[in-house]
Parts: sequence; structure tokens; C-alpha cells
Amino acid sequence: MKRVFLFILAMGIQLSIAQTKPASPAAAASESRAKPEEGETVKTKGSVTVNGKVINYTATTGYMPLKTEEGKLRANIFYIAYTKDDGGDLTRRPVTYTFNGGPGSASVWLHMGVIGPKRIVMSDKGAALTPPYAYTNNEYSWLDQSDLVFIDPVGTGFSRAAPGVDKSEFQGYNEDIQSVGEFIKLYTTQNKRWGSPKFLAGESYGTTRAAGLSSYLQSAFKMYVNGIVLISAVLNFQTINFAIGNDLPYPLYLPSYAATSWYYQQLSPEMQAKDLKTLTAEAEAFALNEYSTALMKGDRLTEAEYTSVVQKLSRYTGLSESFIRQTNLRINLPQYNKELLRKDGKTVGRLDSRFTGIDYDDTGSSTEYDPSNTGTISGPYTAGVLSYFGKELNYTNNLTYYILGGGVGRWNYSNVQNKYLNVAEYMRQAMSVNPSMKVWVLGGYYDFATPYFASKYVINHMGLRPEQAKNINFTYYEAGHMLYIHMPSLKQMKVDADSFYKNTLQEIK
Repeated sequence: MKRVFLFILAMGIQLSIAQTKPASPAAAASESRAKPEEGETVKTKGSVTVNGKVINYTATTGYMPLKTEEGKLRANIFYIAYTKDDGGDLTRRPVTYTFNGGPGSASVWLHMGVIGPKRIVMSDKGAALTPPYAYTNNEYSWLDQSDLVFIDPVGTGFSRAAPGVDKSEFQGYNEDIQSVGEFIKLYTTQNKRWGSPKFLAGESYGTTRAAGLSSYLQSAFKMYVNGIVLISAVLNFQTINFAIGNDLPYPLYLPSYAATSWYYQQLSPEMQAKDLKTLTAEAEAFALNEYSTALMKGDRLTEAEYTSVVQKLSRYTGLSESFIRQTNLRINLPQYNKELLRKDGKTVGRLDSRFTGIDYDDTGSSTEYDPSNTGTISGPYTAGVLSYFGKELNYTNNLTYYILGGGVGRWNYSNVQNKYLNVAEYMRQAMSVNPSMKVWVLGGYYDFATPYFASKYVINHMGLRPEQAKNINFTYYEAGHMLYIHMPSLKQMKVDADSFYKNTLQEIK
């Protein structure tokens, strides 16, 4: 139980397992009256202008039934697909399968934040505006580069297990990979896309899923993908789990601590004078060398060594030396988020540290809530996507749309009993079998859910040969976990995405 709860917290779902209690009789009745129809879809037409060109498209909204080979219904997976009208030769037109994370998140974030033809209207910083919230045409959509299929795994969005089927059959690392992989196979087959270039794009736990799928699709269906997009990646969960005896997260979070302290001008004048990239590069070097060595030595550190690390941690975080000594050189994320602006009566966001909150009081060692989640993005994205479904996709459904948590219970990690989930090895295997596969890793300096330096660490420990390593590229943005809510980052992501597709597809003969 403890392990599952920690994992869900790591992905930004602020819901405990206890919240998966049975629904009330009234809610259960509403759900039963709204069971999805097998294979039911609605097609609508739309257009969006991207890079000065009008893209006319068909949107397909509805369900893909998952069945056994004997024809027994197992689940209905909700999806929205956008295909360019008059897209020409489908062997040249890519299709990108995309999903978010959690586990327990619908694909709404990538759909309505960056990749799809519509986007939620936020401030340039990424703050919520006054409700009711709105959406607009997304001039930074990736639809000019690829057809798009947004997938809501079972238990998220409108996706549900079939009546009489236990939802636990879909709620675990292996179970999720198999069901989403089956969806991708079915969509590819039914829409005659086996000859198309294929991409996977995931965010947060969606990057975990994408890495796993890159290998699973090869082994299960002999389906080889051209590229993988990993947005706010987490591939090895040891890197984000602050547990006694696991010192790995502390140096990997330090560059993000430094960036955040710099953002709030909590560093010395000398450190504040540095630009963000110079500062974080220095923090990375210290984290990899003196700091990691000190943690390895543990209680064997001399007093002089201990004092040196304390002073440098204070230098890069702006936290007092006395506080750092109280943590024994190990500042976990809840402590940092509470301590940094404690004197100002504010807390720091977890999904995006550029946002602050206010707790009941200023004591304690952790925050009451994440101001960058409940106070910033959840409301606009929920209202926006549901309004869009009805108004433009001509689709309504009486089921609750589980945007982030609520429909998913205990997650099964039977494949990694007594270990940390590490899917980087699956991706390495996929890259070995398919040497032309490209990987693009995107991270935010202000992301505390999946810190950018942790993903770099994992990639650098995959054991890739030089000819393999050249197929992985990193891009970092001055934003948080949802990079695209920050308007300058959204614009740059479009430029970088165009380059990724172009560079990947140019190798196709």
C-alpha cells in the first residue's frame, strides 16, 4: 500500500487509494445508464491554421472495444483521432499515438495543451484565467506534421472495463502496456496505417508507458515505431522516490532546486547574477561529483567535508546552513517546497515550482496542496475539454470524465516486486532491435514531479553505444511539468517538434 501511494504521489495525483471507495447508489445508477456502446464513434470536420497553412481534418471521437479472440468484450477505450483530409500517401503521412500519465490521467493535457488542434487559454505564464474557462485554435499543433490519436487508458477519461470485468485487469504496468498496445494494434489495423510512419508521445507516466510500448509493440505485434517523444520523463522510479536508504534523488533534484531558488531570487547576489543555464550546469557538476561522493560516504564524512557540502548546498538552494544540517544533507522535496519561502508565508508548487500557495500555517515540513495543480490547471482543462467535446466534436457522455485520478485504483507492480520500476532497459532493447528509432526527451527546469536532471541521469546509464546514443536528443524549457502552459515554451516546443519529425522522417527511403 505504501509503495503504491508513493508512486501515485510521484505522478502528481493528489488522491489516495482510499478515494477509490464504491460509488454512491445515485452515482452507480448514473454510470449504469451511461454504459458506452461498443465501437460507437462520431466524426466531425474541423480546420486549424499552423505555420500559416490551413489544415483541414476529420476528428473521430468515441470508443474502441477491446475483445478476446473469442469475441468477449473486455473494455471500451475512449479516444479522439485527428486525420488530415487529403493527407496523400499514407506511407508518408505519420500517425502519432499519444497519452498522458498518472497512472490515472486522461490524455487531455497533451490533447488540449500542446499537440491537438485546440488549446486551453491560459496566461502567458500558465496561470488559470477567470472562469468560465475557454479554449481556442492551437496554432502550435503538431497536426501539420502527423495524424494524431489521443488515447485514454482504461479507468481514465470515459474509458471503462466492460460490465462484469474487474478493472484491476488493466491497472498495472504489464496490464496497461498490453491494453494500450492492443488499442494501437487495432487502430493501426482498422484504419490501414501499418504502412505509415509511427510515433509514440507520452507525458509523465505516459513516458513510462511509451518506453515500455516501444519494446512490447515489437515483441507482441512486430510493430516498429520511428520515434518516441518523452515529455517530462520518468523511466526509473528510484530517481524520484525519497526513501530512507535511497540517496539517488537528492543530487538529481538539486539542479531544479537551484533553478527555483534563482527564480524567486533567494540566492546570493553572485549566484543571482548567473543566467539559468550557467547556474544549473554548475549545480549539476556539484551534484555529480562532491555531493554524490559525500552521500556515498555517509557517516564516514569528515567534519571538514560535511561543512563544505553544507555550504555549497546552501549556496545552490538559498536555504540556511542550519536547516541543511538538520536534514543531514538530504533535502527532500516536501521539505524544500515548504522551507524556501516559509518566511514569506508561501509554499512552492510541485508540478511547476513557478507557482506558490498558502497553507493554514507556516509550520511543518510539507505543504497542504500543490498550487500548480489544483490551483492552476485542473479547472481550466476539465471545463475546456468537456465544453469542446459537446460544442465541436458533437460528443456527449453521461459518464464522469476522469481527468486525473478517480477511476483508477491500486496499481499492480508484480513485474518489479521488491525493485524500482525501470523501463529504460525496455527502451534500450527496442533501440537495439530497431536502430533507426529516434527518441526526443523534453524537460522543464521547474518540474519537481519528474526533474529534468533525473531523466538525463537515466539515459546516461542505459549503456548505449555511441551510434545508439546519437539517436536521443534532449531539450529543456523554462517551465514546469506541463511545459506547454508557459507560452514561450509552447512556441519553442512547436519549433523543436517540427525539427524532430523532419529529422526522423528524412531517413525513410
